Amino acid sequence: QVQLVESGGGLVQPGGSLGLSCAASGSASIYVMGWDRQAPGKQRELVARVGSGGTTYYTDSVKGRFTISRDNAKNTVTLQMNNLKPEDTAVYYCYAYSATMSRNYWGQGTQVTVSS
Repeated sequence: QVQLVESGGGLVQPGGSLGLSCAASGSASIYVMGWDRQAPGKQRELVARVGSGGTTYYTDSVKGRFTISRDNAKNTVTLQMNNLKPEDTAVYYCYAYSATMSRNYWGQGTQVTVSS
């Protein structure tokens, strides 16, 4: 099993920056980590992914503004969000895929609100 605990989030003005962190624990090995988000009234969407080898993927709307990074030794993943926009407002969920368990995991979520 894998447990994911997020930290960070909060309220920030448009154009501001915010960082999210996630720590994974458990016995299963993790292959991919990342972040998803869900805005009010919308479906959950993929934001970013990072593989164990460092390969990254970003959804188009955050390219050039968000940076995902990972520490394999500590089993942590971070999301640095710059130039935030009101449309980035959502609950952000940490994500992990375990090849050992062949399943996806999500954290409890942390709120990010971009508003003046």
